[in-house]
Order: sequence, then structure tokens, then C-alpha cells
Amino acid sequence: MLLENRIEAFSLLGEFLNQFTRNKINKKKNILYNDLFFDAFKLQIKRAKESNSWFTDDNVLFAFESWASILTKDNLNNWVSKYNLTQKKSKVIAVIMAGNIPLVGFHDFLTVLISGNTILVKQSSNDSYFLPLVAKYLEHIESNFKGKIRFTEGKIKNFDAVIATGSNNTARYFDYYFGKHPHIIRQNRNAVAVLTNNESIADLENLGDDIFRYFGLGCRSVSKIFVPKAYNFDLFFNAIYKFKDFINYQKYDNNYTYNKTVYLMSLFKLLENGFLMLKEDASYSSPIATLFYEYYTDLEELKLKLRAEKEQIQVVVSNARIKNSVRFGKTQQPQLNDYADGVDTLAFLIDL
Repeated sequence: MLLENRIEAFSLLGEFLNQFTRNKINKKKNILYNDLFFDAFKLQIKRAKESNSWFTDDNVLFAFESWASILTKDNLNNWVSKYNLTQKKSKVIAVIMAGNIPLVGFHDFLTVLISGNTILVKQSSNDSYFLPLVAKYLEHIESNFKGKIRFTEGKIKNFDAVIATGSNNTARYFDYYFGKHPHIIRQNRNAVAVLTNNESIADLENLGDDIFRYFGLGCRSVSKIFVPKAYNFDLFFNAIYKFKDFINYQKYDNNYTYNKTVYLMSLFKLLENGFLMLKEDASYSSPIATLFYEYYTDLEELKLKLRAEKEQIQVVVSNARIKNSVRFGKTQQPQLNDYADGVDTLAFLIDL
């Protein structure tokens, strides 16, 4: 199968996913195999929410929207043009996926297939509804994908390399079992924000999107903010007030109540507004409904700290001149060349 055929198939998948938006789910004309797959995708959205109540319609459709906007011929061609994807013998790449947010493993799925390799997928039970249907859609568009996409629920075997994503604990397990094979093994990371007192209200409102999207469960979710000494947190709380209805979501409220109880029993000092708690903490990974914060006095010293602790950080959001930082509101909108943990997955596959 030629590279242009693979790009064509994924761009058509993007057109299909573009029917599912937060504003409206709208069945369009001239979408290939719509009669076979449109209603099936609608049903899977419902089933996913019933199985994993963190997968709200809004979060699932946001994930669909994001991928639909990325999967265009121009984007795909620009992405792969920087690599030498000359045809060579296909290898079997085992991909062990996380399940914290909808379609969290799709980038690995796309990268393995666009590189011409065969993918062996082990999904998380928390996110198992969409990718098999995506695979069937791709096989209908491009028959040469048949046999190139495999799923397993059992022990992973007969593979050439592995890409595994999990927690710090599962990463040790992955390294034990897969360390002798070519591998990418990912651990816990989080996004952080650096505030400087020069943010606009719009910036802080957009920061709310970085914090609350996917209920803060994504590795690109902001879980900690760095603020100047004597920072006025009222500015921040006022800007994120539009997210107040999150407390009406039962699972979020349960986490808020539980964590608040634990903090108060431990006599921790908290700042809160009724739906988000701020706790001063040197750690990066905060619980649901909690945002850690840390003061800094010198921005250049903070930059050195972030570089030294980069293995714990997925992305930095800030208006300050920080290398590779993104704008407020953009942490959950990575592009094709925004590789998890900064490891170029496509280059890894090409070099096998």
C-alpha cells in the first residue's frame, strides 16, 4: 500500500469524524460508507458514556472534533514530508494504550499505520469503543488495511517493537517485560501553567479549558500553576467561574468532597471557590478537582527548574518566553508533530 493511499484513507476518516461536533451531530451527504458507520458511531458514543461516565458527550465529541480538524491531506502530507518513509518490510508494533480520555491512543494508532507497519492493539477497558470501529471504517475505505490492524485482549506476543503508555507503576512492569525489545514506554506526565501577572481575562478563561477539559484526566491537562509571589488568586477564580457547573457532575463532586475532606483532616491550607481547590504543593500531579500551585520569585530560575524536571512535564502553557510553551487554551489541541513525552514516534518506527 502506497503512502498516498494511507494518507487518503485517514483524510477520509477525518471527513467522517467531522460529522460529530459538540454543536451538532449531523449526518452529511457524500461521506463514504455513512450508511454503514454513522449510526454505529452514534451508538458507541452512548455505550462509551454508559461504560465510563467520565466520557461525557462533550468530551467525546471534543476528541472527535480535534482529530477531524487534524486529519486533512495537507496536515498529513506536511507531517510526513519531514521523514524518509520509503517502503520497507512491515513490522508488527504492539501498542498498549491508556484509557484516561477518549481516543487517547489514536496518535500511536495513526503513526504506526502511516509508517506502513502493522499494529497490534491492546486497549484499556476504559476506552475500548471507538478504535475498533475506526479500524473497520479504514478497512472499508482502503482494503489493504485488512490484516494490518489487529486487536488483542490477551498476552502480547509475536511483535517487533512496543509502544506502551501507563502510570509510573505500570511503566516498571512494561520495562520488565518489554525492555529487551525496541520500545517507547511512557509514564505519568502533566501540563503546567506559568503565570506572570500579565495575563488577560481571556487568557485565564482559556486556562480554565486547559484545566477542566476531560475533567483534568489527560496528560496534557494543567494540574499545576506557577505564580509570582503575592499573586492575586481572585483574578484566576473570577476568570474560571464559567466552569462552576462541573460540581453538578456527580463523579467530579465526589472527588471534590473526598479530597477536600482529606486535606482538611490533614490541616492543609486550601484556597477554593466551591468547585476547584488550590493547594500549595511541590508535586506536579494533582487529584481531580484540585490544582496545585507554587510560588516563584525569578522567572529565569523557574525556567531552569522546569528544564531540570522536564521528565514530569508534558507541556507548559504560558505567555512568557518559555521554550516550546503553548498559548492558553491550547494544551488539549496538539498537532501531529506534538509527540507524547517529546519522543518522536514516527522517527522511532522508521529507524527500526
